[in-house]
Amino acid sequence: VQLQASGGGLVQAGGSLRLSCAASGRTFSSYTMGWFRQAPGKEREFVAAITWGGGTKYYADSAKGRFTISRDNAKNTTYLQMNSLKPEDSAVYYCAAGYRVFPGAANSYSYWGQGTLVTVSS
Repeated sequence: VQLQASGGGLVQAGGSLRLSCAASGRTFSSYTMGWFRQAPGKEREFVAAITWGGGTKYYADSAKGRFTISRDNAKNTTYLQMNSLKPEDSAVYYCAAGYRVFPGAANSYSYWGQGTLVTVSS
């Protein structure tokens, strides 16, 4: 599986962005998909995850109420809608895929995209 993240950019605090993660491969619908982020000088941290059928979603506390993860298995794409963005949301955002993952554990995902940069200005 190859993953391609896109949709990052520069936005003012309070604004919104929608990230997309396009996947190749016929088994996309079998994977749990996750979004992680990494700010300069910090460790990669979990943001959100969604199970293969979209029935279960997981969010980091920092994302709850502001971010929404979704997926379209027909398009092999996962989305992260980010609203009410804050400067502390600035980071490189990565999408990841895996079977039988612990949603918040980066090392349980097998495949990673290249990342897309989100910068939130104050």
